[in-house]
Amino acid sequence: MAYDKPLPVPTREDRPFWEAAREHRFVLPRCRECGHVWFPPYESCQRCLSFEREWFEASERGVVWGYTLMQQPYVPGYRDELPYNVVLVELEEGPMVYSNLVGVPDDEIRPGLAVEAVFEDVTEEFTLIRFRRAEEPSGRDRT
Repeated sequence: MAYDKPLPVPTREDRPFWEAAREHRFVLPRCRECGHVWFPPYESCQRCLSFEREWFEASERGVVWGYTLMQQPYVPGYRDELPYNVVLVELEEGPMVYSNLVGVPDDEIRPGLAVEAVFEDVTEEFTLIRFRRAEEPSGRDRT
């Protein structure tokens, strides 16, 4: 069965992120000038505007900051998955990322839930990063 949901279109700015995800690695950009870590991976640092960035291996861990349960088929490819969750995860490194939480019943999703990344190979060329409940609580777990 073909993957019928929209996929990101990698750009010059974020291509290293998607290439690492394909290898089941979670990388983030970090400023070589001020040390700021950010997401999404823009070309320059939002704190000091430097273009001197590097990619580093992230912890793959964080906590749910917020979430919503989608009830309407805004995107046709998700119609058969309704309802589905969209979570905002605060990573241990500081940035926040939107994703989905897998393997957790909707009524157990809550802010502060410790999560860790999992990699879903949705096509032969593309891997998405989702999250699941962390096997061990994060140092930032707020539950």
